[in-house]
Amino acid sequence: MNTNEAKNSQFNSGVGVLDKFVYILEFLVERGTANLNEIVKETKISRSTAHRLLTAMEGHHLVMKNNDGYLLGSRLTGWGEVSYSKSLVELAKPKLTKLTEITGESSQLYVREGDKRICIASVEPKIGLTNTVPVGSVFPLEVGSAGKVFLVWDCDPKGDRMYDAIRQQGWVESVAEREDGVASVSAPIFSGNGILRAAVSVSGPISRMGNVPSEKFSVHVLNTAREIEKSLAN
Repeated sequence: MNTNEAKNSQFNSGVGVLDKFVYILEFLVERGTANLNEIVKETKISRSTAHRLLTAMEGHHLVMKNNDGYLLGSRLTGWGEVSYSKSLVELAKPKLTKLTEITGESSQLYVREGDKRICIASVEPKIGLTNTVPVGSVFPLEVGSAGKVFLVWDCDPKGDRMYDAIRQQGWVESVAEREDGVASVSAPIFSGNGILRAAVSVSGPISRMGNVPSEKFSVHVLNTAREIEKSLAN
């Protein structure tokens, strides 16, 4: 197989259809959502082959299609939930539901994978404008409050006053960083031995959350983080 067929992977298994399948999934994990033209351009897979593979993957619920293109499907993200600790998702989901009911905003649970964060659980409010973050969404650490949780608590920048101050308050907020018009507040979730396990986040339109979302939402996010930690300890 021509190594130029895929931009995202250096590995060639010799099983062409499997490699192409993986290249498409790699791109969707990195990109989140992409249309057929974008997939063809970035993976270097022919249009007809990419379309045929995507159709088969959609039939198996490995990808799904919306108005913006293709994204990871329910079966694949469901497997991901198991991979990223089934117990964590199961224990956290009721707490996220409660957080959404209290705040009226979307809530998410993220874990870190390298220099990215992945949404492994998400709850949307039943009414009003929502900030949909599908399970399986991948974002960088550098933007958004949940990403910064991992940057602040999953490292040890000695003498960094800003990081020390954030650790002391226990939460991070962001306004229009990852997405225009969206604000969020996030807090870390630790295991019993003090290891950072995940980040819990509440997010929504700036019009509702305000330009300083921590004023209204930090206490609820912190309470949710502590409740999840207690569940993990039991």
